[in-house]
This record gives sequence, structure tokens and C-alpha cells, in this order.
Amino acid sequence: MNRLYKYFFRGLITVLPLALTLYLLYIFLAWTEAVALTFLRPFIGGFYVPGMGLALGILGILAIGYLVSKQRVQRFLTVVEMPFTNLPVVKSIYSSLKSFADYFSPSSKNTAQQVVILRVPGQQLELVGLVTRRSVEGLPEGFTQGDRVAVYLPMGYMIGGYTVFVPQDWVQPIQMSVEEAMRSSLIAWMARAESAPRPAAPTVPETPPATPDNTGGGPA
Repeated sequence: MNRLYKYFFRGLITVLPLALTLYLLYIFLAWTEAVALTFLRPFIGGFYVPGMGLALGILGILAIGYLVSKQRVQRFLTVVEMPFTNLPVVKSIYSSLKSFADYFSPSSKNTAQQVVILRVPGQQLELVGLVTRRSVEGLPEGFTQGDRVAVYLPMGYMIGGYTVFVPQDWVQPIQMSVEEAMRSSLIAWMARAESAPRPAAPTVPETPPATPDNTGGGPA
């Protein structure tokens, strides 16, 4: 019975991530299809082919990305963003989401995106974080001046974290992408259990072969 339980949970752990991923992907694609058709219905009428809304939506996003790369469109977009950047409550939400999206944008000119290990002098504790600011220049008065950086320390199992300002020599860059660091932090850096190495068999010392005793007397 214990073996059946083991097989059942092993199969469940294998199937569950795949099933949830496919289910969430299906929900996202269906939602994208519905939203795209809502905007395209006045232009295409009753004509519909499954997947057409998603395909046209992707083409529309690509077209928008191409347009906003133009200088004139960027100026127009700045005017469009004015209500979102001036209203009290909307400003906080929009600015936060836009800054978060710009941080992970591949075309962002922000060179501070780097995964680091933060070590406090005299402590054995190590924290993994993301450098979000290379200096305190431009910040309000009251921050400690000097060669300091801002490090974001993400929390596990939730979206949140802490931002700390520490001296530059407290952090050490590591070879890890921002996406990988965020994903590892989300699951608290859990690692799959690895099978323990099988202990080596004890070696038996070889017994040297017996040598004939030539000290005794032979026959007379």
C-alpha cells in the first residue's frame, strides 16, 4: 500500500505542473482571443476563424511596438499619458506598473539590472537581490551619501520584497539572469532532492603472500 501511495503522489507531482500550465495558458489565450475580437468586431463583422483574434491581436501589438519606436509617436504618447501621470491615485498605479515593465524591457537603457549577492561585513548571512539603482543621485535629502547602490530583495512565495541602500562593496555580481533570480526567489530557492551518493564499499587490505621460512635447518 505504501508503494501505491508513493507511485500515486509521484505521478500527481509530475502531471500537476503540466496540467496547470496548460490550463492557465488556455485561459490566457481564450481571454486574449475574446478581447481582440471585441476590438476587431466592428471591422470584420461576423467573419470569424478560430485563432484569428489572437493572431490579429499579436499583429496589432507588433504594430504598436513599431510605431512607438518612432520619435513623433513617442511625443504623441507623452501627451496621451498626461492624464495617467497627473491624477493622484491613477498616477501611483500607472507609474509603478510602467516602471516595473520598463525595468524588464529588453530595450531598456537601464544598466543597473544585475543580480548580486549582498554580504553584510562580519556576518555569514548572504542575500540574493537585484541592483535597481547605481547611486543616490537625484534622491531627496536625508539619504546617506557616498558610493551606494539600491538592492531589491524579493520575498519567497509572494510578490513583494524590500529595497535597501548599501555600500557598493557589500554586493558581488553573480552570473544569473533577472528572470532566473526572480523565479528562484518565488519558490524560496528550493532544489530538487538529489539521491544521496551510494557509500563506497570498504576496501579490504590485501594480505601479502606467505614467504617460505629459510631460517630452519634442512635434512641432514
